This record gives sequence, structure tokens and C-alpha cells, in this order.
Amino acid sequence: MVFMPQPADAGNTQNMFIPARHVRERYKVSDMTIWRWLRDEQMAFPQPLYLGRYRYWRIAEIEAWERAHAEKGAA
Repeated sequence: MVFMPQPADAGNTQNMFIPARHVRERYKVSDMTIWRWLRDEQMAFPQPLYLGRYRYWRIAEIEAWERAHAEKGAA
């Protein structure tokens, strides 16, 4: 499930969100690992948006984090 608060272009992920379950599947990690990433300042994992008890991440922020994380690994 991808949550879109506004209609978005197919290539525009700026306003698209993914739930915690998809983040876990994307990185093949547990919920506890995501919890640790959120508390680790050096990891700089994007903070989620909370809707009730559910967490959603902006796809654009996740992709930016992936690029930054890949650059650190390549350096």
C-alpha cells in the first residue's frame, strides 16, 4: 500500500508515503532494527509521519537517505 495525500505524477514521489511494513520489506529488516535506526543519529534515518499508531515515510526522503548512505559506503 502506498499512501498518496495528493495525486502525483508517476515519476513524482515527493508526496507519496509508504507504511512501516513496506520499509521493513524494502530493507529486509525487523521493526526493532528500524526503531534502532531512528534513534541512531549517525544513521540519520528519516523520521516517519505518524497517523494514529501507524508510521509512514515519504518515499523521497527514503530515496535521499539511500543515496546518502550509498555515497558514505563508496567513500
